[in-house]
Amino acid sequence: MRIVYLGTGDIGIPTLQWLFQTDEHHVLAVVTQPDKPAGRGLEMKASPIKELALRHHVPIFQPAKIRDPHALAQLNFLRPDVIVVMAYGQILPASVLRAGRIACLNLHASLLPRNRGAAPIQAAIESGDPETGMTVMWMDEGLDTGDVLLAKKMAIRRRETGGTLHDRLAELAPEALAEALTLLKQGRAPRLPQDAASATHSKKLTRENGAIEWSATAPAIDRRVRAMNPWPCAFTTIPGETGARKLKVFSVIQTRKHTGQPGEVLRADKHGILVAARDGSVLLREVQLEGKRRMNAREFLLGHPVAKGTMLGLP
Repeated sequence: MRIVYLGTGDIGIPTLQWLFQTDEHHVLAVVTQPDKPAGRGLEMKASPIKELALRHHVPIFQPAKIRDPHALAQLNFLRPDVIVVMAYGQILPASVLRAGRIACLNLHASLLPRNRGAAPIQAAIESGDPETGMTVMWMDEGLDTGDVLLAKKMAIRRRETGGTLHDRLAELAPEALAEALTLLKQGRAPRLPQDAASATHSKKLTRENGAIEWSATAPAIDRRVRAMNPWPCAFTTIPGETGARKLKVFSVIQTRKHTGQPGEVLRADKHGILVAARDGSVLLREVQLEGKRRMNAREFLLGHPVAKGTMLGLP
């Protein structure tokens, strides 16, 4: 099939790589977001999808707005059989959805209708879902509301992080797309309406979403820390000589119940920093003080002693 791929995020790299390698389909072009300034020097940086497309010498389009008439004209000129969308980053208007002769398909990293929206991977971990997956859906003008073509399930592991689940779902996506394209080619692709009543939504993450709420239960804090690793990363504040400083938290361990106010340091030793939650406590194992490097809690305490009774999370 003749395919135009729309994507920006690196979760789509295995899928686009598979499309380049297969003999059954031909990638006519790749559409991705414009280069953006990044890093301290604010140098213009291409998306990982663009970098991959460059290596395969495929035409690349980077419209500021996909609904722009010139962008639409380019799509229609290519006359794709199928438009494949994965983590593109813009809402597609009906004019783009109709540009694919057979279908416009979206790969979404959840089991729709659960966790529609921009952050389904983190939402699945933070909610304590036992499983998630990759859904291939027929796109419509809603936010992840189109009919489901197929879904591939995957169990969420006990110590799963946002990063590890992202990578595993990325590797599952080519398998899902391959099966979907085969069904399309055979004329057997189903259209299964979503149950809107059971839908949940995940908003786009900001850095503030990583804030640890010590009034939550220990299991909830553990899930947030894992879900936000590596980005936006869970964090709290810790008192310092010049005021409260931001402390990123990369990993914790739930422990048995302890008495103390939520956010109170109960112990700080070679095992880590034990902090009280609403129900139980968590042991901070890997942290990073603002302006410093990432390190295990034991190493952190050698240079930054933390007294018992210290309150974390204060403004």
